[in-house]
Parts: sequence; C-alpha cells; structure tokens
Amino acid sequence: MSARPKLKILFLCSGNSVRSQMAEGFTRDLKGDLIEVYSAGIEARGLHPLAVQVMHEVGVDISGQKSKTADQLPDFDFDYLITVCDDARESCPLFLRAAQSVHAAFADPAQAVGTEDEILAIFREVRDRIRAFVQQMPGNLPARA
Repeated sequence: MSARPKLKILFLCSGNSVRSQMAEGFTRDLKGDLIEVYSAGIEARGLHPLAVQVMHEVGVDISGQKSKTADQLPDFDFDYLITVCDDARESCPLFLRAAQSVHAAFADPAQAVGTEDEILAIFREVRDRIRAFVQQMPGNLPARA
C-alpha cells in the first residue's frame, strides 16, 4: 500500500514577510508529515525580524526562510492556495487560481504602532491565530474538487 501523497499548500500574502512566513513555519513544524508547504508574496519585502523573534519564542525557527514572489515557486499545481490578507486575495496571480482557494485573513502586525512591547504583543497575537488555523489543517479546508 503506497503512502498518500502530501497536500501541496501555498500561503500567499502581500509581502511574504510576516503572516505567510509564520504559516509556512507552523505548517512545516506541525503538519510536515501531511503537507508540503510554500509561501510567497505579491512582492518580496524580506523576512521581518519580529516575525523571526516571535516564532522563535514558540520553538519554530523561520530564520532560514526566504521572502519570495509567486513566480519564484516550483512549477507544479498546488492543492490549496491560502491567502492570508485581502491584498493577496485581490491581486492573486492568474496562474495560481487553478488551486482550491481559501481566504484566511489575519491582521498585518508589520503595520502595528505603539511601544515595542505593544507591537510585540500584536505580533504574538497574530502568530497564535495563525498557529490555531494551521493546527486545524487539513480539516478546516474545503474538500478538494
């Protein structure tokens, strides 16, 4: 009996610097036996240092991940395209629309203002929401057509 192939999932965000990177890291860490995960952005803005910091706090190292655009991804069909911000959903490259699309919007902590502690609190809140979403996968995703 052959093993079931892993689902191929792409998390897409506007800049591939925080939310999609966190989702990629959590998916690899928590669901790596079930899911082959990628992340990309409409543009590549670089990995946000606070994203790396708050993920490290929960034992997930994303420091080696790279910010990239969708056209830098491997050339194969994804089972699911998960947009994690409204900009990505509205600007999704046409070649990715073949995948089953899921929209799971999370606030952008990179836009947070306040003291260092207040900004870190927002990064942690978004991190925890993304982790909760990933923990439920693939059960929270629609059935594949």
